[in-house]
Order: sequence, then C-alpha cells, then structure tokens
Amino acid sequence: MSAKPEPGGGGERPESEVERDIARRTDQYFRKTKRIVEKFGDERVTYAVFMRRPVIFCPKLMVDWLELVAAERGTVFDIELRYQEGDWVGAGEPLIYLTGSLAQLVDLETLYLQKLGAACVAAYNAYMMCREMPTVGFLAMDARHCTGPVMAEMMAYAASVGSKAAQRDVGARGFIGNANDETAHFFGNAAGMGTMPHALIGYAGSTVRAAEMFVDTFPGEPVTVLVDYYGQEVTDALEVCRRFPDQAADGRLSVRLDTHGGRYIEGLDPASSYAVLERHHPDAVREYRAELELRWLIGTGVSAAAIYHMRESLDAAGFDKVRIVASSGFSPEKCKVMASVDAPIDVVGTGSYLPDRWSETYATADVIEYNGRKSVKTGREFLLRRRP
Repeated sequence: MSAKPEPGGGGERPESEVERDIARRTDQYFRKTKRIVEKFGDERVTYAVFMRRPVIFCPKLMVDWLELVAAERGTVFDIELRYQEGDWVGAGEPLIYLTGSLAQLVDLETLYLQKLGAACVAAYNAYMMCREMPTVGFLAMDARHCTGPVMAEMMAYAASVGSKAAQRDVGARGFIGNANDETAHFFGNAAGMGTMPHALIGYAGSTVRAAEMFVDTFPGEPVTVLVDYYGQEVTDALEVCRRFPDQAADGRLSVRLDTHGGRYIEGLDPASSYAVLERHHPDAVREYRAELELRWLIGTGVSAAAIYHMRESLDAAGFDKVRIVASSGFSPEKCKVMASVDAPIDVVGTGSYLPDRWSETYATADVIEYNGRKSVKTGREFLLRRRP
C-alpha cells in the first residue's frame, strides 16, 4: 500500500514512527525548507544553539534524540557541546554547535529545541534552591504539575542536574528523590518517594488513623504525615508522635506542613508570628522585605514562623528527632528567604523549580556556517565560532 501525501507537505509521508512524529510536530516552514534544499542542492551547515538568559546546561535529552534521528536517517551529526552537563552558562553563549547536512537537520529544530530550553532553566532554578539551602533535602513533586510524560521526564532530569551541580559547588544535600517510579533513576533511586496525600486523611477520618493505616500497610517504612487537613497542625502532629513513639524517637517519623495560604497554622496569628521569628532570628523583619517576602516570613500558609512554631512544639513535647517536611510554593525565591532566617526544615517538597516565565525557556538555533562559509543574520554575530 502506498503512503499518502501529508497535507501541506507536498511529498510522501515517512514510514517510520520517528519520521512520522517529526513530520507531524515540526514547524511547516522548516519542512518546506527541507524540500527546497533537497531540490536545489544540499550543503553542510553548522548551527549555534543558545539561550537568552543564564542557565545550567542540560543537553542529554536533546543529544539522545538527535542521535536517534541520525541513526534512523543513516547520517551523522557532529554535536559539539561547548560545556559539560551541569555547567553554568551565561546569557547568549553558544551552548552547542551542531553540524551536518542541512537537508537532514533543518526539519529537526522545532523538536530538539523543545528538549533543551525548559530543562536548562528548570535546572538553574533547582540549582539555586539547593544552593540557598545546602543542608536541606529536596523531593521533586512536580509530575502532577507537568503537561504530560515528556515534560515530566524533562523536569526530573533538570532537577537532578541542578542538584548535582549544587552538590559539586557547595556540598549541598540536594534532591534526594522524586515522587514517581518512571523518573526515579535520575536521582539514583529504583522507585519514587512519598507516603500520603490529603485524600488519605479524608478517607481515614483523622490524621492519626491515616498514619495507622499507612504503618499497617507498609510496616517498617518511614512515615511522613500531612498535618494540615483539619487545621490542627500542632495538635495532630503531637498526637501522631504519641501514637508512634518508637518511630518518633529514631527519626523515622516526619510531619509535612502544607498549610493553605488562606490561613495561619494552628496557634499563630500576625502578632504571634512576629514573636516566633523574633525569638529565633530577631533581625529578620527589621530588614527591608518585599511584601511577598514578608509573607513568607510571618504570613499565612507555610511561613518561616510556622516552621519554627512547629519545631518549638515538637521539641517541647520531647519529639526533637521528628523531622519537618515543608511544601507549598517553594520556589527559588522562597527558598532564599527561608535560608536567610535558618528556617528549621529537613526536607522541601517542591515542584516550583518549574519555570514560571516560559518566555525565558526558549532555546534558539541559527545557522552560522554554510559549507564552511561564515554567515549569520545581522545581530547574531556573537554566535560565530571564536578561534584562538
């Protein structure tokens, strides 16, 4: 059976799944350029790939895909990585020089750029979070915020690269794992991590009962218990600790604060939040803070004051080995504020290393050489190869 022409493509549809994906997903003007080059004569070209902001270099997903396509097409691409994976790269610096047949490369740009830009920015954000809080472990909980498995893989890979860079540069603890099995390998784990969502608390009818169900179903596993479901964070945390004193004493019990931003943690209000922070970091609120930063210190939700309040409550009841997991909006900026006041966090659960300004994630590629002849659009001369 003969292949049917693809609408607007002007040729036969490629037979392999890889080629079908490229044909469906690449921008049409690249496909038309491919046909023109095939008609009027191919040339060997070099592309410079770059980004417009500082990033942590994350090339693996892009490179793996290019090598797959090259093998599929029976060609070879010369992929010159100008930095090592995990390196910090300044804005506008060429990340990769990509050389090969123009006819074989021109229709790939849409897809390989998708695999690079967002990963590099997410890795930068993960790096900054780990660097700001080097003694804290991070758990990647981003998968449910992603648009599908391709993005979930990209974000997990990026978090692992940013984490390793922070471990290398400042000895950070970094990301200890993620929430699902599929991408756990990026963190050196066989499986995802995590214990319970809010739905289990509602199903059980009480925070303590949810913990009992978990321990009964998964005996011997460490337990992290959500304590904000009923708005009784301190009460429920202490009740769970008393129910499981052995786990509390040997560090196998953690409480997770995920308090909604519309209210204060149990036992706090504006005045008492100021008082808690004054006890532990008296200079914190005397320094100038933007409104959002001040909220992270003494406001509603999971603030620095809330974390200190929970730590005080646990210690006063004799549960000083119980760890605190903090989640809810932990972006690089929030991590920086938490670090500035030494908030007593053991683990941060976050998906906030995902880029929140997608215009910053756009990777760009420009041809800079045609059969060895230097040529690039005006204004992009900075991409040309620099000879020693």
